[in-house]
Amino acid sequence: MILKKYCFLFFVFCVFQNSKAQEKESKTIDSVKTQKLDEVIISPLHVNNRLQNTPAAIGILSKKELLQNNATDITTVINTIPGVFMQSSNFTTTRISIRGIGARSPYGTNKIRAFYGSIPLTSGNSETVIDDIDLENIGQLEVIKGPLSSIYGAGLGGAILISPQLSKTVGENASLSSVFGSFGLLKNSLNYSLNKNNSSVNISYHNLKTDGWRENSSYKREGVTLAGELFRKENSKLTYFSNYTYLKAYIPSSITKEVFDSNPKLGAATWVASKGFKEYKSTLAGLAYDFKINDHLNNSTSIFVNYKDSNEPRPFDILRQYTFGTGGRTQFSGNFKISKVENQFIAGIEYFTDNYSGNTFENLYKTNNGEGSLQGKQLTETDQKRHFYNIFAQLRTLLSDHFEIQAGLNYNETHFELTNFLPNKMATEKYSYDGIFSPQLSFLFKPNQERTLYFSVSRGFSLPATEETLTSSGNINPDIKPESGYNFEAGGKFYFFNKNLYTEVAVYRMEIKDLLVAKRIGDDQYEGINAGKTFHEGIEVSAKHNWVINHFFTLNSFIGASLGQYEFKDFVDNGNDYSGNKLTGVAANKVNAGIILNTYLGIYFSADFQFTDKIPLNDANSTYSDSYHIINLKTGYRFEILPKLNTNLAFGINNVTDEKYASMILPNAVAVGNASPRYYYPGLPINYYGTISLNYLF
Repeated sequence: MILKKYCFLFFVFCVFQNSKAQEKESKTIDSVKTQKLDEVIISPLHVNNRLQNTPAAIGILSKKELLQNNATDITTVINTIPGVFMQSSNFTTTRISIRGIGARSPYGTNKIRAFYGSIPLTSGNSETVIDDIDLENIGQLEVIKGPLSSIYGAGLGGAILISPQLSKTVGENASLSSVFGSFGLLKNSLNYSLNKNNSSVNISYHNLKTDGWRENSSYKREGVTLAGELFRKENSKLTYFSNYTYLKAYIPSSITKEVFDSNPKLGAATWVASKGFKEYKSTLAGLAYDFKINDHLNNSTSIFVNYKDSNEPRPFDILRQYTFGTGGRTQFSGNFKISKVENQFIAGIEYFTDNYSGNTFENLYKTNNGEGSLQGKQLTETDQKRHFYNIFAQLRTLLSDHFEIQAGLNYNETHFELTNFLPNKMATEKYSYDGIFSPQLSFLFKPNQERTLYFSVSRGFSLPATEETLTSSGNINPDIKPESGYNFEAGGKFYFFNKNLYTEVAVYRMEIKDLLVAKRIGDDQYEGINAGKTFHEGIEVSAKHNWVINHFFTLNSFIGASLGQYEFKDFVDNGNDYSGNKLTGVAANKVNAGIILNTYLGIYFSADFQFTDKIPLNDANSTYSDSYHIINLKTGYRFEILPKLNTNLAFGINNVTDEKYASMILPNAVAVGNASPRYYYPGLPINYYGTISLNYLF
């Protein structure tokens, strides 16, 4: 069995690493030449903010790592995290899956919760969009893999935590940067920050556009982000953050295998003819107040609001959507002792509600003289009210210097109302799911401060998206249940060579029951069912290393690999038995590696590599996309122009070998007439970019 093989590999890895550590400790380390890896600090909303003390596989991307490529697309950098697979056809059509969870979602990301600070980026419809947040406005990104965080909702796939960029340097700082590249890529950014004793402000503006390399694929996005702190004292502070985004992205859509092989620049004919696009305005805003009640108790309370106004002309109709969401969370954290045993805890409640209005109209593009989409009569009108709350708690008990236990519990209740006004007025339908308890228990063994071994058991769930709750007539299906499953995970986190090498390994096994399937029965019509079970198991390994070669050169390197087995365990759909087939839409195996060579003069060179295994395109496993590998190169020069004025000049090449590959696939695409199914979104061919940035510290 694959899990037994992984456990054996994990055991061998631990023995090997500890023997190497003993070897290392017998040698003399020249501390002058040693550049240690920084200890990783995670979000303050965890029960402990040290990654080393967390019994979970958490992928961390620092600001430097997020900007390692061209600072415009998060896909390349987030895919360096083992177990995380982000597919992207352009900046606005993306899908993220974690350990295979969410792989079968048709067009976007669900089954994964995301937060910007304490503001949820996941709508009441279970849809998650992180692309609106400009990379230069992110201080750090964390990916919790699997249902191992009671505090963030115990989602089956996990959670993505995005920390807003706050000013860290005392005084004033201003910067501007430009990125330009192939296919009309241009991004301009401005940033100003001020940090005083009791307050700070960070405001930034960005404008990103590209002509696209396929038909009907131009893109434009601009946004303003404001974040900072007020009334900052020794025991309290008020944090504020907001983000406004305007986006208009034309959609080339997916293409058939024949078109993908012969001319991947082409878009789907109907999308090109209708000049289909997505356009929206999005606003997020929130306040968070942190204060210390006494030496053993703290509170963090936040409120937020988000609004989205979206217009999407599609060949089969024009979709208008409005979403207005509000909510808040409060949590208490602290410590206490029972006898001589020290304990740390977090407990709180989160509430979220949103009101959604969706309307569709005829698209009369065929009669619009080649001018693209034209709105006709209204076809449907739907209103939804969705709200839920999570009650959560997590406890960390330090039994000794080397052994600790962590336990958590999340309780969720979800309610929603659905009203259809068109084509036929229906009475408001109210529905709720039974309360869901999601427990978690973990054991940690720490032989010293640089080694951690852990074992965790946790339960998670995923709420259905709207299309997964409906019958063919558009009514709520009361028989639909959330997906749920148990996750078993063992792992280790190790520093070596005077903290110049950091390694992680995780072995996991998860079985999901009540698998949600949204069967497409029309252009924009779905029917949801709970269709069976899926099985997810695998091993993830990552390593980061710093090497001071001499006084002139420093080499940083990383590698991340995930080997998985994702399959349908018990799955019958429309009379077809797919049990034992590989899970659709996700690559079971993925490897990323990279190096950065820095010099004393400020000149640097980087290279990174990604291998992605073949992907099953349908549940029957009758066709697969090809495996592929991507190589990216970058070189640059950082230097001081004048005192306090610094610049960074860089040039990069992505997809150096001009690999033809599918950067995103449409799972279970349905053939229309005699045409082949349109599974493929082609990835960018070889492309070039340059960057220039200036930073002035007042």
